[in-house]
Amino acid sequence: MKEQVEGQNIRIAICGGGIGGLCLAVLLSKHAHLDVKLYEAAGQFREIGAGVMIWSRTWHILESMGLASEFSKIAHAPPTGAQGVGFDFRRSDQPREGFRFKLVEMPCKRGVLLFSVAFLDVFVHHLPTGIAHFGKRLVSYSRTVSPLDPISLSFADGTSATCDVLVGADGIKSVIRAQMYHEAAENDHNASLLEYIQPLWTGTMAYRGLIRVQDIPPEQDGSRHRTIATPMMHVVSYSISEGDIVNVVTFASEPQKHGETFEGEWVTNCGQKELLECYANWEPEVERLLKCIERPTRWAIHHLRPLPFYHKDGVVLMGDAAHAMSPHQGAGAGQAIEDAFVLSHLLRDAKKNDLLRFFDAYQTLRLPAANGVLSGSYESGTMYEFNSPYGDNYDGLGPAIQAQWKWIDETTLEDDLSTALKLATGPAVSYL
Repeated sequence: MKEQVEGQNIRIAICGGGIGGLCLAVLLSKHAHLDVKLYEAAGQFREIGAGVMIWSRTWHILESMGLASEFSKIAHAPPTGAQGVGFDFRRSDQPREGFRFKLVEMPCKRGVLLFSVAFLDVFVHHLPTGIAHFGKRLVSYSRTVSPLDPISLSFADGTSATCDVLVGADGIKSVIRAQMYHEAAENDHNASLLEYIQPLWTGTMAYRGLIRVQDIPPEQDGSRHRTIATPMMHVVSYSISEGDIVNVVTFASEPQKHGETFEGEWVTNCGQKELLECYANWEPEVERLLKCIERPTRWAIHHLRPLPFYHKDGVVLMGDAAHAMSPHQGAGAGQAIEDAFVLSHLLRDAKKNDLLRFFDAYQTLRLPAANGVLSGSYESGTMYEFNSPYGDNYDGLGPAIQAQWKWIDETTLEDDLSTALKLATGPAVSYL
């Protein structure tokens, strides 16, 4: 049951029903003074991709929402609190047997591996009726005069809506980010802001596929393939769906093409032959694994330039709309959930005539944190493929890779939320 909170009702429109938008809608729906509507362009909720990595700091959020038991049922390895292996980094791009050059243990309890569709379904199950509206692709938004005036939303189907707060959770190709930065560039006479609208191709192509564990042949000594129990880099492989399926993602990069325009569809089907030719002459273990992928898909990996601001005049960005990143630290979903967690608690305490101060607090906390992970994810990718300044100097490369994960426990969510609430209102209340 929603708790009653005194104060003006605030109408909140969330555009985008991915992991971040859904998580935010579930969190906000608990508060009676917040009138929440979620607008999704598709005809139903859907998630693109297969595996979702949730690190311990994000797991704490799911626990605080009372959802940990449901997520544990669909996780390969529900967290135990013990130190665990993060990834086994191997040198595999050679026809002879490869070798481990770094075994990364996470600085806190290991990440949780989940199947993304099932992950989304848990949030959908907890979304109250009447909040979600489908087939609502936002075309534009407008406000009459001042930042406190209602925001009008125009959808592609000819309908419209009104809100006090517009949350852009509409992904890497965000319409809301595009309009926000177009208007800011015009109003501030700063054409350089237009550079933040379009995503950048990283120069990396990824091949993805799912393999049933039972279809992976045993090793020559009769043991199971190592990836069934231990995630690996860089062919990335880890088990999901309660350990029954292995998610495989391989990467082929041309760093000099970072920022070039990618022509064609970002995600396409491809033949197994293309995949195998791309990784010809790699170690036998990799070849045996890739031969199990019958219908791979090919992805052009894009990310955003780190944005200089996340909100303007009651319109606020979150998730991939704010900080779409490459997948090399498994952090995209977790960063969106952290956005939702912080933003929901700030909006819970906000008053309609004081919203901008709360958005400033959200931006002050989340922008440097998420932008840091965005940049770090790209840097990690260059390390994994020996394209960083470390090259294949394993003595320097291994520790550098380990250090890339410091953000997981540099701060706690309790501290982060306390900081945000102090910025917005003064002394904070503990929520975890």
